[in-house]
Amino acid sequence: MKTVLKTFAAALLFGVAAMGVAKADQVKIGVAAEPYPPFTSPDATGKWVGWEIDFIDAVCAEEKLDCVITPVAWDGIIPALTTKKIDLIVSSMSITDERKKTIDFSDKYYNTPTAIIGPKDQKFGATPDDLKGKVIGVQVSTVHAVYAKKHFTGAQEIKEYQTQDEANNDLAAGRLDAVQADSIALGEFLKTDQGKACCDLKGMVAPDDEVLGPGVGAGVRKEDIALKEKINAGIKAIRANGKYDEISKKYFDFDIYGGATQSN
Repeated sequence: MKTVLKTFAAALLFGVAAMGVAKADQVKIGVAAEPYPPFTSPDATGKWVGWEIDFIDAVCAEEKLDCVITPVAWDGIIPALTTKKIDLIVSSMSITDERKKTIDFSDKYYNTPTAIIGPKDQKFGATPDDLKGKVIGVQVSTVHAVYAKKHFTGAQEIKEYQTQDEANNDLAAGRLDAVQADSIALGEFLKTDQGKACCDLKGMVAPDDEVLGPGVGAGVRKEDIALKEKINAGIKAIRANGKYDEISKKYFDFDIYGGATQSN
């Protein structure tokens, strides 16, 4: 009887330990709870799709992590990470020194320029002089909001929106003179019927590495060193085995890993 009980206890402990490992290996991937094509968007069934979803799925498969997409409001995504509601931010978040005061980042996994768009019937560029006296729309809590406030001091107003869609809609409705955001995201908007009808690309903003950072990385808690190492190893692996390029070619006809500045 004692032998049976010992065997049962050992099996129970083994089962608990196994559950602990499974739980530790599950990673809640935080994405902004809004469409941000072609990076992250819910499809008609509510499933999250896009380049960033395919990218992190490949990284998680490589590192044998059980990753679960978890939508979170963009302006609360860092607090969601620090309070352990999510384990990783994979939402076009630029690596900046300001953010690194609170969280850590994986290695860069993409890097694209920052653009200005505006009404088709107005001719101007993306310099501070070009945007003097204009109302510029940006998404709140992004590097674009910080950049615009720093460089476009001559603007009539820097108007912040909860989502990029809201800023784009106000531009199309004539309530803004310009919008600043990631060039790929704005390019997707310009491909829509609404975007084609109203707006065009005015140019790329001048670099500012202090504000825009070196690229986009996955946000991770400072203490989660093992997870950061796994994500970095996964990024390195899919870059080396061709999976990264395979995924990227589904969405882009250029090298998304390079670029001049970044995204959110």
